[in-house]
Amino acid sequence: MNRSYTTFGAAFAALLLSTTLFAQKTTELKKGSGGSPHARTEWTIDGANISIEYGRPLLKGRPETAMMPAGQVWRTGADEQTTLKTDKPLKFGSITVPPGAYGIHTIPGAGEWTLIISKRSAGWGIPYPAGQDLGRTTMKVGKASGPVEMLTFHIDDTPAGATLRLEWGTTSVSTPFTVG
Repeated sequence: MNRSYTTFGAAFAALLLSTTLFAQKTTELKKGSGGSPHARTEWTIDGANISIEYGRPLLKGRPETAMMPAGQVWRTGADEQTTLKTDKPLKFGSITVPPGAYGIHTIPGAGEWTLIISKRSAGWGIPYPAGQDLGRTTMKVGKASGPVEMLTFHIDDTPAGATLRLEWGTTSVSTPFTVG
């Protein structure tokens, strides 16, 4: 009898611990100077506080591919620079991201995208600040679960760490990362 309580207690504690290691909150911000809604999404994962602040362009009946041209650097949002902030080191592929604030850009492609982490974290989203790359890594292309009218960033908890994912229209792109 005591053994079953111990097993149940251990399982319950593990469940509580796993839910406290990952939390997400999205705050809608004022419209950007270009008119698009803006949001800040915050996550706590594996002890790291991570946020992405970005302009959220709407499709308004347009195909997303018309606004994120393949093979060209895209600001990955609308209006001002999309900004990633972290208080712990993150590892995206071969990129080590120290605590701080960084810009996010992408290069869309049919089979894979490129995620660019930029040392420049403020200012207008274009032109792209060439020479300011902290690093680049690939992103896997997939289909969104349904049509997504407004660009949305997600972080999904995984057994090996987490996945940064963005969705817009019918497109979903993602790349794994770890904390520490």
